[in-house]
Amino acid sequence: MTSFDRDASIAALRALTFDVVVIGAGMTGAGVALDAASRGLRVALIDGGDLASGTSSKSSKMVHGGLRYLQQREFRLVYENLRERQRLLENAPFLVRPLPFLIPLFGSNGVASRTIVRGYATALWLYDLAGGWRIGHRHRKISRHEAASMFPTLRTDRLVAGFLYYDARGDDARVALIAARTAALDFDATVANYVSAIGVEHGPDGRVGAVRARDAKTGETFSITTHSVVNATGVWADEVIAMSQSQPAATITPAKGVHISVASARLPAMAAAVLAVPNDRRSIFVVPFEDAPYTFVGTTDTAYDGDLNDPACTPDDVNYLLDAVNASTDSALTIDDVTGVWAGLRPLLTPPLGQTISARTSDLSRRHRVTDSGDGVIHVTGGKWTTYRQMAQDAVDALGRYVGRTPVRTKALRFHGTGSWRPTTDLETHLYRRYGEDASVILAMIHEDPALGEQPIRQQPYRLAEYVYATRFEMATSLIDLLSRRTRAHLHDARATLEAAPIVARAVGAALGWDDQRIDAEVAAYRELVHHEFSRAGLPVDVP
Repeated sequence: MTSFDRDASIAALRALTFDVVVIGAGMTGAGVALDAASRGLRVALIDGGDLASGTSSKSSKMVHGGLRYLQQREFRLVYENLRERQRLLENAPFLVRPLPFLIPLFGSNGVASRTIVRGYATALWLYDLAGGWRIGHRHRKISRHEAASMFPTLRTDRLVAGFLYYDARGDDARVALIAARTAALDFDATVANYVSAIGVEHGPDGRVGAVRARDAKTGETFSITTHSVVNATGVWADEVIAMSQSQPAATITPAKGVHISVASARLPAMAAAVLAVPNDRRSIFVVPFEDAPYTFVGTTDTAYDGDLNDPACTPDDVNYLLDAVNASTDSALTIDDVTGVWAGLRPLLTPPLGQTISARTSDLSRRHRVTDSGDGVIHVTGGKWTTYRQMAQDAVDALGRYVGRTPVRTKALRFHGTGSWRPTTDLETHLYRRYGEDASVILAMIHEDPALGEQPIRQQPYRLAEYVYATRFEMATSLIDLLSRRTRAHLHDARATLEAAPIVARAVGAALGWDDQRIDAEVAAYRELVHHEFSRAGLPVDVP
């Protein structure tokens, strides 16, 4: 199996000349790297943190058209979202799958408001016409009984009926990782995490000639020689713009989104649900995790002006989501039910000068923008996780004047791991949904050493072999990488994950060359993360 090795990538970054250096290895940056590499360009992809460690591991994990954007008359955006949703379903079938969504209809005396019912019906017909039908299902109205069977704790005293439509789901961090691996393994891109861009160097002609970089693991700095650069850093885009243009920039308006997880026994859901938030003109989603017995709730959408590297889930955020769920269900959730939290920042475009900025960040556009600075640096800003491929295509098209124009190939490009093999057992199904045909490598590891088949974290499906695999083949360098992004154990249940953290650290220690002191330090770092996130959210940790 071809390696995906950080040390080899660092050596290549120092030695080679690239057509383009992509800064930011989230979903957009990974997409840009894949698009450019598949067109035959020599590509480097770097990120100051782990792959997808920013917004692209902290989304709502839904590949969707955005039903609410119809209310904002963003018809073109919905059409584009649904088109790209379908491409992801076809190009990454083991990672992205259809998911039913329930819109419960509440009323009194068995009757729902005609205005509300008519509004939803019209929006869903438009959604189908815009491309929702491509998933193989059209929306339909369902009975009170059917709605309650999909979401058992809905308030039956007010439940009248419901609408059912389909979108899709995907593990955001995993999709970004596999996009980056596809660029590297199938098209020879050079990918390295924990390598930050600290400067953009220009030649005498004013054109970009190199990216000055720092290896976060060693502290060493070096130059990456390149003919062009793509800034795909999301909410950090203005920092790179300022770095490359030597002047401040204000193109991004960050908006915070928060999610919480609870045990599915407390909030059972056989489909995702869209619940109206009382007195807020917004909705939240309740979504079942696919492999683990947990349900997550989100998202908030609030203006943010704090540290971009450390957005917090606050007690107010938690209460907002709990109150919204409790208003429509009999679950009576409290903070003691919360098992995981995550907060991310959306990189929304700042409205043009002179245009009124809405006080509600949910009203700001989710469109993207590609800007050519004229010196070989392309900035791709804004956008949505679902439309990453179109964003990448537009960015690489804009590189044409610097590195030559070639046709796009990603519209029907299958991700690495896509093939004809299909699982037949529960273990194979779990692994297939995460690794595709590369699941065979993990199955072989378990066959050779049955102890690697153990599930170290209670109520979670991940095998020890998956953690070892991630250190060998997925560029994981720390326990936090493994628990937060290579698997989603941290999001499911951070307390249970913390209890098992020493077991995982010892299992991967040999592969990474960790001694006992390093193992203890890795566990301590993860413990600090859990305490940090939970204490700021006002949640009890209950783990020493």
